[in-house]
Amino acid sequence: MVLPDGYVMLVFHAHLPFVRNPELNYSLEENWLFEALTETYIPLIMVFERLLEDNIDFRITLSLTPTLMSMLEDRFLQKRYQSYLSSRLELAEKEQIRTWGQPDFHALVRWYRTRLQEIEQVYYDCQGRILDAFRKFNALGKLEILTCAATHGFLPLLQGQPMAVKAQVEVGVASYRSFMGRDPQGIWLPECAYYPGLEKILQAANLRYSFLDTAGITGAWPRPPHGVRTPLMTEHQVAFFGREEETSRQVWCAQTGYPGDPVYRDFYRDLGFDLDMEYIGPYVDPAGIRIFTGFKYYRVTGKTEYKQPYDPTAAQRQARLHAEHFAASLRAQVKQHQGMDRPPLIVSAYDAELLGHWWFEGPDWLEYLLRDFARNDQVQLITGPEYLDLYPENPVGQPAISSWGNQGYYETWLNQANDWIYPHLYAIGEQMTEMVRRYPQANGIERRILNQALRELLLAQSSDWAFIINNKTAVEYAERRTREHLYNFRQLYLELSSVQPEKGISPQLEAFLKELEAKNNLFPELDYRVFQ
Repeated sequence: MVLPDGYVMLVFHAHLPFVRNPELNYSLEENWLFEALTETYIPLIMVFERLLEDNIDFRITLSLTPTLMSMLEDRFLQKRYQSYLSSRLELAEKEQIRTWGQPDFHALVRWYRTRLQEIEQVYYDCQGRILDAFRKFNALGKLEILTCAATHGFLPLLQGQPMAVKAQVEVGVASYRSFMGRDPQGIWLPECAYYPGLEKILQAANLRYSFLDTAGITGAWPRPPHGVRTPLMTEHQVAFFGREEETSRQVWCAQTGYPGDPVYRDFYRDLGFDLDMEYIGPYVDPAGIRIFTGFKYYRVTGKTEYKQPYDPTAAQRQARLHAEHFAASLRAQVKQHQGMDRPPLIVSAYDAELLGHWWFEGPDWLEYLLRDFARNDQVQLITGPEYLDLYPENPVGQPAISSWGNQGYYETWLNQANDWIYPHLYAIGEQMTEMVRRYPQANGIERRILNQALRELLLAQSSDWAFIINNKTAVEYAERRTREHLYNFRQLYLELSSVQPEKGISPQLEAFLKELEAKNNLFPELDYRVFQ
């Protein structure tokens, strides 16, 4: 076998917190999903389809979190997304009339309209089941899809209750099995956050590998001889791949990375904030809150309030140049690390939503990059299982405490703004443990209460709430969601002790439970006994 000069593992982490509000006619937070579908997930599927049509081989590692997969499969949210697309196409029609006589903007509106129609066609072709498209590429060996912890809980800050970490991992694995029809081989640790001993829980869940930020590998003991150029194997036979810093900065850095190029679309300049409310009102929050509509007419231009009109053709050319530059950089890095006992490995890992949502041209950049790899076999794309099958023997050691958050540790998720969350999480964790002991074999109404209580606990543990509070973006919403799930859990905990199955339950409890089961309906096959 002729070996390449090196291997590259492209890893994208796709995640959104669970948001589902059937009790409301409109939900601002559901737009997070709709924007990601329109700008990231469906455009990525379109890229993969074009590559497949042109017989371009590729390998991508993609994590799909259980909360995201639950939302993608939810018929209620699928119907709401259809309405979202229809409203955006309606806005495109209105904008064609409004921009008549403005050649740059009028041409851009027509381009947006065509793009939205293509996205709508992909959505209808799969009958709204976007997850089917990802399953297809997984079955073809083009995508290696990872699982994640159940609700993206920040595992190191839950380690004082090992059953909580175990439940996050095992429910994540079970959810993956339910959606994908097979067991996962790898897991994306939420926020790449690691603490010593976590690998024991991963091994117990039959997971082969995961990913860490650079410091998790370079700070390991003993330090692996080639750093992140090989995975680190723990004594529990779980391999950890380390993220490469330089390639991450090239793509991700807001100051020096590709997305800040003056030619690319400006993320923040949007019609939702530019036009009179009398006109744009039907396409933003009914409460009169301005939001992004997806119609953005300006390029980054530079650090100035004056912005030039966006030109998709020029942006495409730049995406191609950046893809060529990135591929050349990878080959140069590979050459710097020759002399190992095997070709060096470069792991480039990013949030999937960077492509398309934050960096509009990101999916095009990825397509050009994958086509470049197909033309040149110096560097070969590879997935975790492929690498471990080729090289089962790897340096053994203990990874270092780490995350990919600020400063590389845990401070983003534990600071003066959000530390109030954790005493509550530990308190309801103790109460969940107590309930499992009291009801080792519950059935009927008691089982329903216990299962829903665990759903609420898992949702309260989501790392998203602490992250949002830290970033000071939607603080009120994140605090409300945390308190809402804590309240739901405690109400169920209190009600459980008063239940007398032979006498039935009160209409109030039945109504409360049904409401929660309908709204927070993820993990339908959940078994509360996982929390023991």
